[in-house]
Amino acid sequence: MKNVPLSFVACLGIASLFVASRAMAQTEPAKQNPQSTEIWEPVPPVVTPGTSAPNASGTTAPSDAIVLFDGKNTDEWVAIKGYAPANWEKTNEGPLKWPVTDGAMYSTRGFSARSKKEFTDFQLHIEFKSPEKVEGTSQGRGNSGIFLQGRYELQVLDNYNNPTYVNGMVGSIYKQAIPLVNPSRKPGEWQTYDIIYQAPKFNKAGMMTEFAYVTVLLNGVLVQNHTAIRGTTEYIGYPKVQAHGAGPILLQDHNNPVGFRNIWIREL
Repeated sequence: MKNVPLSFVACLGIASLFVASRAMAQTEPAKQNPQSTEIWEPVPPVVTPGTSAPNASGTTAPSDAIVLFDGKNTDEWVAIKGYAPANWEKTNEGPLKWPVTDGAMYSTRGFSARSKKEFTDFQLHIEFKSPEKVEGTSQGRGNSGIFLQGRYELQVLDNYNNPTYVNGMVGSIYKQAIPLVNPSRKPGEWQTYDIIYQAPKFNKAGMMTEFAYVTVLLNGVLVQNHTAIRGTTEYIGYPKVQAHGAGPILLQDHNNPVGFRNIWIREL
């Protein structure tokens, strides 16, 4: 290789440094201040939260909630015969006649409760109480259920020192999802469910394109964490996929006098 003048090499080095410095300057992020990452709109709507409910274990309904039961009457409900959720679209026995006592309504043998209104995505608060007098074992003790969109059962059961199959105990998505823990209170004590529910999605052919998902707190303790619901909650057999739109809340009568109170729902 021929000798290259040192002055030429020096010029090349200076040029290289100049190009590199220009590249670094181009990729260096612009100077930012705290206001650079502030978002001011859209402003979330104001909701007045509930307060500690008198004679209840939860809170009163927030200002944007729909009150499904206020402790006075069952006007927001109709009766359906039996306890099988498949019947709710076919039967309507008129106004719900569950007895209301001390701010709570109690299931009556032979008739379940269906909300008049129907929902898709929602936050649901509901309180329940199994009989103080313990009768029966396993599924025969304080049995009821809360059916989301009329199809997907969140189990209600007295599981205080009461063994049963774990995908059918309180806090389970019946026959599908076992609860993370069992925070049951004693028989006769009020218990609280707080439920966040996202409805499933279907295509034009009726195929499910997205599962329903549910998060559940029982007595303030997480028992279902964004759990996928893969179809109807069947007593016998596996989940079935049924395309549907909005659906009601069903409270099941399962031949046990289970009490319900302070029921409110927020559409999401």
